[in-house]
Amino acid sequence: MASASNVLGTELKPCSMDPITGFFRDGCCRSGAEDLGLHLVCAQVTDDFLKFSKIRGNDLITPVPEFRFPGLKSGDRWCLCVLRWREALEAGVAPPVVLESTHISTLEFVDLADLQSHAVAP
Repeated sequence: MASASNVLGTELKPCSMDPITGFFRDGCCRSGAEDLGLHLVCAQVTDDFLKFSKIRGNDLITPVPEFRFPGLKSGDRWCLCVLRWREALEAGVAPPVVLESTHISTLEFVDLADLQSHAVAP
């Protein structure tokens, strides 16, 4: 597989290995045909975002061991669905983003300037 690019046009860096994230649970925010949610945005989740996501029907707090999902807490890095991040942005609760670990395909849905205004150090 060819290496993927991030929103900065450089090589995509891993988002998190602890907890292990990514649709493919390989630490990277990349997608494939079977990833209907497009888990492309590497975010450092916040309590406000986690509460927002739960209200919107996606509980990221409660562990689900059968899916190798540990449950998230504020400060964890996680590959989010790009449209959920955009929805959180519009609601004023978008979590910080690791640009180096956010897949370039994110730019099909979100402006680079919005991502940059929420950037956190890698």
